[in-house]
Amino acid sequence: MEPKELHEARTNPEFLECLEDLESKALESKSLSGLYQVLDSLLVLDLDEERIHTIYQEILKAAFDGIENRLKEDKKLSLDNDDIFYIRSFYEHAIEKWSMNNAKGAKELFFILTQICEDELLVEALNVHLIACSQDSDMDHFYEENVLEEQSHSEDKYGYFILDFKFDKKEYLTQHVDLLQKEFEELSHLLN
Repeated sequence: MEPKELHEARTNPEFLECLEDLESKALESKSLSGLYQVLDSLLVLDLDEERIHTIYQEILKAAFDGIENRLKEDKKLSLDNDDIFYIRSFYEHAIEKWSMNNAKGAKELFFILTQICEDELLVEALNVHLIACSQDSDMDHFYEENVLEEQSHSEDKYGYFILDFKFDKKEYLTQHVDLLQKEFEELSHLLN
């Protein structure tokens, strides 16, 4: 959006009322897609930070409940339907933890995602993240040194995730297979 369009949206009472209505309905229904629609709008418009925080917390609550149910049902999540919002929320929360130097918490979330996602490309990238957290890599340093600035996947479903690195992913995973196996054994209790 251009600055003029942003200003118009921020000051348009009808639009703001519509956004509030959408927010109310999303909070009531706990719909992840609706909550993310509201969150993304609030972020783009750079509106009330407390409101943004409230929506994000509701997203996390709904995501954790939904993922817990999926684990009980032993169902995998797909990027091709509303499951993407569960995956996105866990991924974003893991990145947030990692950025706050909580590599252990991030590693746990990345592990759970590797176990519940059915998308091979994403799972490989999540395993790279998990390895980095296992090695206590600083997130900023890891990203600067290892992540390609231009991500090559043009499909929208991959837009929320870091998938491309400055090294061959399959080779990297093969080199770290023992570490991954050890982490999987240590973290498997999280799936129960």
